[in-house]
Amino acid sequence: MTRRLVRRLASLSVLALLIGAIPAAGAAAADEPPVRFATFNASLNRNAPGQALAQLSVPGNAQADAVAEIIQRVRPDVLLINEFDYEPANALAGAFQQNYLSVGHNGAAPIEYPYVFVAPSNTGISSGFDLNNNGVAVTTVGAPGYGDDSFGFGQFPGQYGMAVFSRFPIRYEQVRTFQHFLWKDMPGARLPDDPSTPAPADWYSPQELAVLRLSSKSHWDVPIEVGRKTVHFLVSHPTPPVFDGPEDRNGTRNFDEIRFWADYITPGRTSRYIYDDEGVRGGLRPGGLFVVAGDQNSDPLDGDSIRGSIQQLLDHPLVNTKVTPSSEGGPYWAEVQDALNDTHRSDPAYDTADFCDTAVPPPCSGPGNLRADYVLPRKNLRIVGAGVFWPDGGDPLRYLTGTGFPVPSSDHRLVWVDLRVPG
Repeated sequence: MTRRLVRRLASLSVLALLIGAIPAAGAAAADEPPVRFATFNASLNRNAPGQALAQLSVPGNAQADAVAEIIQRVRPDVLLINEFDYEPANALAGAFQQNYLSVGHNGAAPIEYPYVFVAPSNTGISSGFDLNNNGVAVTTVGAPGYGDDSFGFGQFPGQYGMAVFSRFPIRYEQVRTFQHFLWKDMPGARLPDDPSTPAPADWYSPQELAVLRLSSKSHWDVPIEVGRKTVHFLVSHPTPPVFDGPEDRNGTRNFDEIRFWADYITPGRTSRYIYDDEGVRGGLRPGGLFVVAGDQNSDPLDGDSIRGSIQQLLDHPLVNTKVTPSSEGGPYWAEVQDALNDTHRSDPAYDTADFCDTAVPPPCSGPGNLRADYVLPRKNLRIVGAGVFWPDGGDPLRYLTGTGFPVPSSDHRLVWVDLRVPG
């Protein structure tokens, strides 16, 4: 019996005790129904401007069908979709709703989201500088190297954006966005260091730091009206901590993008430095209800992020981690794809992304399966159910996530948490 299997059996025993102690998803009192918050990196980005809109403006795209069916089967009340190309006026969100979410798939009922929030992303916006220090500042959209020199990686403005869909009213007038917050304005920022020079934290020039934004996409505080309460849906998509060099500019940025929300939910001096795109300073008001969600690109123990990156949220005194979303598919596919997964220390039941690494046909290469996607509520929001949509090899729904690459939907899995919001 492998150490991985021993850990798996032990975690299942603990999980069984937890599940036995909480109501099943949806089994809440009539006066306090649970609200399902979810995040899904759906990989609905495309390679050229307008391509996603063109494809989703008509029915029949196989990948969008699979993504929509997953959403219909999980039925989140409030959902963040990462890697959803930005289009003004909710155009892409409207097309996805009309042609995919509003159409039943394989017996799954349609689902309607009357409230949507989208905003511009830093991805694919030219910085005008040589941010990867290869000697050339690429400013032509789509040209080789353009993404590396943009404020956030993207071959065109808005690629890899995000969107919030909600069955509950969004208080649009109270939304805060932090797209333009400068990385240098975070006290103690982990600015990358050029290892070939003696000066510290000098990968970026003073002129570059004067314009360089922290968010690789954006950070949004989207207030959701749930009954008489407001829950702040704090959403983002930090950069992957790879695709750089020994300076680790993406790893350090990933760390600080995660840190941003940890500081934002901390009252007092810790969050005082923060300013939004309207110039309003400070973090979340003391006592405010929140759910942090998104593809954080950081596993607690495995992968390439700086150690302790996601722990900034997982170990935060205001964050509820009593129940961790899990699946049967995570351990199953970790055993099938075992080139690196057998060396991982995190429990595969908690994995949320299939970064395949196996020599078994069809071959694929990656860091192995990781926990990358999170839904993290405030401690006074009681968790009454949670899960990761990842069918195992014997589940009839495995066609939605696939058995290898290319995947029919996304290399990430939808993650959800059911919460009791106090009246």
